[in-house]
Amino acid sequence: MSSPDHPQPRLIIGISGASGVIYGVRLLQALKGLPVETHLVITKTGEVTLAHETDFKVKDVKALADVVHSPTDLAASISSGSFRTLGMVIAPCSMRSLGEIATGISTSLLTRAADVVLKERRKLVLMVRETPLHAVHLRNMVTVAELGAIVAPAMPAFYSRPTTVDDIVNHSVGRVLDLFDLDAGMVKRWGG
Repeated sequence: MSSPDHPQPRLIIGISGASGVIYGVRLLQALKGLPVETHLVITKTGEVTLAHETDFKVKDVKALADVVHSPTDLAASISSGSFRTLGMVIAPCSMRSLGEIATGISTSLLTRAADVVLKERRKLVLMVRETPLHAVHLRNMVTVAELGAIVAPAMPAFYSRPTTVDDIVNHSVGRVLDLFDLDAGMVKRWGG
């Protein structure tokens, strides 16, 4: 969402500690080429997972964002409904983060920003990452969906005939960007 005082739309990207941090990194990479101002919140466990799953350094991931917020700064701009955004993507979204969002508990800027996006009726997309799922996970997904969030698990589409992990990641990220009407040219479209 843009405004006369800020013509470029803003999108919040959250990276939690769940497996699959490459989804958040790839979102930031894809958004670099689009006219969108990115606001990043990466949790401490997200930073730990980044080191385990990728060769990226935290400083390099933070450099992909236009603005980086500390996960402990509950007074950051993105914690206010008056700060206009297109919405937020949490990629990956841990079950802990999902649980906090579903219950309205905000122990970090990540979940506070998600709560604000919901209350302002903006798009909140959660790339949940866990398997198998138990009943509480499923109930929390239903709860956030009823609140207006979009639950978008990172699930590969095989009609695009992916040959690499990057193909799978790119397609999933491209489909998430589609939800915001943003096209980074990452999706092999059905029938196209």
